[in-house]
Amino acid sequence: MTTFPLADPGAPDTRSPGRFLLWVAGRQKGTLLAGAVAGIVWMTALALLPAALGRGIDAGLVDGDRGALVRWTLAVVGLAVVAGTMGAVRHRFAVHNWLSATFRTAQIVDRAVIDRGAAVTRTIPAGDVVAIVANDVTRLGSLYDMTARAAGAAVSYAVVAAFLLTADLRTGLVVLIGGPLLLLTLAGLVRPLHRRQTEQREQAGRLTTLGTDTVQGLRVLRGIGGEDTFLTRYERQSQDVRAAGVRVAGVQAALDSAQVLLPGLFAVIVVWIGARSVVAGDLSAGELVSFYGYATFLTMPLRTVTEAVDKYIRARIAAVKILRVLHVEPDHLLLPTGPTTSNASRGLVDPTSGLALAPGRLHAVVSARPEDSAALLERLGRVGVDPAQPALLDGRALPSIPLADLRARVVVSEADPRLFTGVLRTELTRGSDLPDERLLEALDVTSSADVLDALPDGLDSRVEERGRSFSGGQRQRLALARALLTDADVLLLIEPTSAVDAHTEARIADRLAEHRRGRTTVVATASPLLLDTADEVHLLVDGRLAATGTHHQLLRDEPAYRAIVVRGEAD
Repeated sequence: MTTFPLADPGAPDTRSPGRFLLWVAGRQKGTLLAGAVAGIVWMTALALLPAALGRGIDAGLVDGDRGALVRWTLAVVGLAVVAGTMGAVRHRFAVHNWLSATFRTAQIVDRAVIDRGAAVTRTIPAGDVVAIVANDVTRLGSLYDMTARAAGAAVSYAVVAAFLLTADLRTGLVVLIGGPLLLLTLAGLVRPLHRRQTEQREQAGRLTTLGTDTVQGLRVLRGIGGEDTFLTRYERQSQDVRAAGVRVAGVQAALDSAQVLLPGLFAVIVVWIGARSVVAGDLSAGELVSFYGYATFLTMPLRTVTEAVDKYIRARIAAVKILRVLHVEPDHLLLPTGPTTSNASRGLVDPTSGLALAPGRLHAVVSARPEDSAALLERLGRVGVDPAQPALLDGRALPSIPLADLRARVVVSEADPRLFTGVLRTELTRGSDLPDERLLEALDVTSSADVLDALPDGLDSRVEERGRSFSGGQRQRLALARALLTDADVLLLIEPTSAVDAHTEARIADRLAEHRRGRTTVVATASPLLLDTADEVHLLVDGRLAATGTHHQLLRDEPAYRAIVVRGEAD
């Protein structure tokens, strides 16, 4: 039994969509082959049923041979048992192949997004990335669900054609020539379907991106009265998606109806030719029954092949979108050529702003534009990267450090922390095995004892989706406790107390400084309570370092700093 997620999904061939699809197939060739064998046996058994039935009629009923009738009856029963058994086996392998390809591809995309970080969303809208993981990996996986049935369809078609050529040359030629012509007719609908599906997915991706951006900026939109404008944009884009969907539906409906109509007409033609052959004395009654059975059966492999072509087109479109993510250049590949180390002293250095942070101290970063402070901490944590001037940790460019190693040492806590559904204990520890004493200590540092006391089951209470049962300040304090529990060498906190009251903030400021003593902590804030506990405060002006000192020194000597802090104090 295969366990998901896979320990190692592998390194895909990304040279083209076709090569990527072949690579995925190669990673599960054993189950694909087993499924194909089961599919061939299953559909071949079904293909032999009309022949056995016709022979039984001719030998057992027309000729009156009871022994032959019993033998052919047993043959029909045996073929039905084989078809039923192998059909179940085929289905099991088909589901396995679908899930394996889907999960493998999802892991590859997930790994690529994590490895490339902000480089992905600089290249591809976040909504498109979500759509790829939510929809396209499944469409790609469905191609491998088809392989067993497609193999069975091809072999059973050949078996039927051989029988018909042997029984009646003219009818056999009709089948051999008419089948491919039928497929070509259906294939004519696939190209416009491909084009319109691509357009529809692009429109849907734009809608998802627009919705995501609108939700993220909802508070700002309300503040400036821009809700109606964005609602109009969303409505217009929704109509574009609907129109694109209608265009897809028209061609899809034509293809679906053609898959029923054309094979049906083909069956009528085969039966008509067979009936004329019986009248002419070229076919027996049993052979006519066989021909009628084959005319009905042939719709199955023909529809299976057309379905396989349709799914291949869908999978190829999905592969193109997946390769867009895989082809994004990671920021560490965009570094200037040359050594990845410098002679800088130990600690964090951000060449973009000119800031150098000594290790083992509590630093605060202040800016009249909070987004500049946040961007600085994101660069220091490799959440955002300046490819021309990457940040350094102990003299090494951050993108040159393996991501897992960097995340073990440097943790970034964002201004808008997210809590996920689950047990609070697991939410705080991220699944690691920490004693309750550690959790309670972190909650005490963040002044979260009141939050814990209000929960019915304490640490074992369940967190609702996005932590909506907590206030903004409670969510912020729990997220800060979660960051402290990582015990990171370097902790980067973006506005960690912006949603808490002054009394609580004062307690957090004092306890945080004591708890992190001797380790590097950087806080982006304009709060005087936090600034007063910092060993060093760094003032940014237009994103560049303008001054460094203690809180009181900068209040005395820097008017720009004083204006920011006094304004924050007044607020």
